[in-house]
Amino acid sequence: MNRTLPVVRLRVPTDEDAVAWHRVFDHPDVMEFHGGRSAELSVYEELTARQRKHDAELGFCLWTMLDEEDRVIGFTGAQPWPGEWGPAGEIEIGWRLGREHWGRGYVTAAARQTLERVRAAGVPSVVAMVNARNTRSIAVTRRLGMRLAETFTTPESKQQGHCYRLEL
Repeated sequence: MNRTLPVVRLRVPTDEDAVAWHRVFDHPDVMEFHGGRSAELSVYEELTARQRKHDAELGFCLWTMLDEEDRVIGFTGAQPWPGEWGPAGEIEIGWRLGREHWGRGYVTAAARQTLERVRAAGVPSVVAMVNARNTRSIAVTRRLGMRLAETFTTPESKQQGHCYRLEL
């Protein structure tokens, strides 16, 4: 599918973005592969603060995604894989989008910007850790040119997952 991707802008998350992320992600479909229910506001406050630190130290982070009208619609970006298991020490790209914005190409457009930014920061390769049932995110990894590197079982939820990799 070669459609024109929408305009999407990325910015380092602000304190106010924690509230916006909390609101935008408050939907069972959005949280299906992230614990199944909405996270508390404090989770997003901590996450946005950690992303500002990543940006300052690494030159990249999970950025807030803004649509054509500068509305917060989600996040995309990269950060060091936080787990003790999986691709420890590698840079993971990821995304989360508000339900009302699905199917319009925002994630693909934003993830392509992410790849450009992390490549410019000197990152040689990235991974994407995706639940094996998350067909939408798997489709994004394919559009980005990523390849399945390994299959794993998550330690806590015992879910099947995929690790996709891309050399930059």
